Amino acid sequence: MTSSSATVAELSAAAEAIGGYRRRVSELARPYLGTERDDLVSAIYEAERSLQTAERTIQRALKLASS
Repeated sequence: MTSSSATVAELSAAAEAIGGYRRRVSELARPYLGTERDDLVSAIYEAERSLQTAERTIQRALKLASS
């Protein structure tokens, strides 16, 4: 496996894993919606947005590594 193909494989795996974590974190807010735990919901959604940003950034790196 060349260095470039190894990079593509690692970036792809990282993007997939982060996407999974993003979805899992987002679902953690569901039981608290409509309760007095707005602080917790906000923190969970903030974490979800951060993971989404990381996922997009890695996907952009993946596209660059693939070209």
